Amino acid sequence: MNIADLATNLLTPPILFFLLGLSATLLRSDLEIPEQISKAFSLFLLAAIGFKGGIALSQSGLGIDVLMTLLAAMGAAVLVPIWSFFALRARLGATDAAAVAATYGSVSAVTFITATSFLTQRDIPYSGHMVAAMALMESPAIIIGVLLARRYGQKQGAGAVNWGHLGRDAMLNGSVLLLLGSMVIGYLCGPERGAGLKPFVDTLFPGLLTFFLLDMGIVAARRLGDLRKVGATALSYAVLAPVVNAGIGLGLAALLGLETGNAMLLVVLCASASYIAVPAALRIALPEANPSLYVTLSLAVTFPLNILIGLPLYHLAVTTFLQ
Repeated sequence: MNIADLATNLLTPPILFFLLGLSATLLRSDLEIPEQISKAFSLFLLAAIGFKGGIALSQSGLGIDVLMTLLAAMGAAVLVPIWSFFALRARLGATDAAAVAATYGSVSAVTFITATSFLTQRDIPYSGHMVAAMALMESPAIIIGVLLARRYGQKQGAGAVNWGHLGRDAMLNGSVLLLLGSMVIGYLCGPERGAGLKPFVDTLFPGLLTFFLLDMGIVAARRLGDLRKVGATALSYAVLAPVVNAGIGLGLAALLGLETGNAMLLVVLCASASYIAVPAALRIALPEANPSLYVTLSLAVTFPLNILIGLPLYHLAVTTFLQ
């Protein structure tokens, strides 16, 4: 990785504000973003990226290449939790291994949004259907994780899962529904009817992303104290899994012949880990799993690594191996 590329990524307002939030909490400042404001930022970002993706999709259309990319993304959301589960089962036990596997098989919308900002700053185009790929990667990992826990857990057959409830929570999760819904609206409106929202999806987006990452820095720092409880095996996994999963995304991008922007977003999606949608679903589906394990690993370890050094590293890998 080029030092200049790393410095360019670190010396951008969103990343610097993330580091500010991280530092403020570590220094025991009383800096805090009210929960409702943070939630509003999150909803705005999801709606904006979905709407913008829908407009781009209306211009590019739904060809075979788009469908193949979506299928590949869903395939990665199945493959990642499977290898993760078997790598962790001996050390963590079936239930916790399944919870971590589901978390890393799913995706982080904030990491994806930060990656789109990374590409925009460098004038690298990407397609709107990658937003759909992100949304479609949420549910498969949750389902695979629960199936693995029930198949290999010590109490097989105990505590039957309410699949209807789980499916609703996984597929109609508020963030997923907003993302897909805003994408459909953008697709139906197209560039002409959607022009009135250009200030919403373009002008306001960088500023609100910056303040949202300030809040994420605060939240991530609060989880750092839990790292003492997760153990060396889990901590090592949280550091190494994004690299392995990015390799899976890179291989899929090569097979599909994706352009730089789309390839990098697929790599980022594979390398990211959920800390919102999956924990919410696992509280219902696997209440016996330890949330301080899977939430801490994804939020306090993998998320900061991805946005601080992962983005330029993944960009380097894409430009080196796929160009």
